[in-house]
Amino acid sequence: MTAASLSYCGGEVRAHDRERFLTALFAPSEHREALFTLYAFNLEVAKIAEVVSEPMLGRIRLQWWREALDGIYGGTPRQHAVVEPLSGIVERYALPRALFDRIIDGRERDLEDEPPQDLEALEAYAADTSGTLTRLAALVLGQGDETALEAAERVGTAWALVGLLRAVAFHAAQKRVFLPSELAARHGLAHSDLFELRSSPALAAATEEIAQQAEKHLAQARGQSAHFDRARLAAVLPAVIARHHIRRLKRCGWDPLDPKVQHPNQALAFKLLTAYLLGRF
Repeated sequence: MTAASLSYCGGEVRAHDRERFLTALFAPSEHREALFTLYAFNLEVAKIAEVVSEPMLGRIRLQWWREALDGIYGGTPRQHAVVEPLSGIVERYALPRALFDRIIDGRERDLEDEPPQDLEALEAYAADTSGTLTRLAALVLGQGDETALEAAERVGTAWALVGLLRAVAFHAAQKRVFLPSELAARHGLAHSDLFELRSSPALAAATEEIAQQAEKHLAQARGQSAHFDRARLAAVLPAVIARHHIRRLKRCGWDPLDPKVQHPNQALAFKLLTAYLLGRF
């Protein structure tokens, strides 16, 4: 698929969320654009904390999206490159508004100065944001079984936990911390070490604990793999990528600051294809 053949949403996802873009390519062609639209919406709200100079401006932008949802569900969508196609898929797939509101509410936590209190709070954030997005993707692909939708949410939750670990250096450069306070205190991890990008046994221990929690979510989700035939598999293929990144973190001694954690993997598309052909995640 060439860049010229992509819609605006598809182009944005390809440019800024490459791994989710790859998973969407395994969806049936008639639903692929809907996934691009969902993921483009996610990009819009996820980037807010990074582009505003103060939290109040971020809350104003999130409110803009709440009002955009008012228009979508009221039949008067705003003219916007993502809002208009989002309105189309909301109607086509009867997507519940509560899930979009949950994502936006979760993103409000990006604007807070303090890190999550504990691992449970971090998991709740991951579930509200990425977990909910993955649930929406499963709905788009025709998954209506609640047990399977919960499995999809677990995949998205694990994906977010792993993504936050891989982004430790990025967030530290912004003086932001997503590692839970309780976890940091228990392992003796100082924020000053993070901000100065210093690797430490404490950071490795905290990283391993979060990664293990992500693995638990993936294992529980995989137990529902029978609910996901090939037509629905694209929604949960992020599990394959999450496992790949967990293995890489482990090889790096659970050090999220190791440059190898960010190295691109040219075999990732092949791994996704293998999982798709085998019908498992």
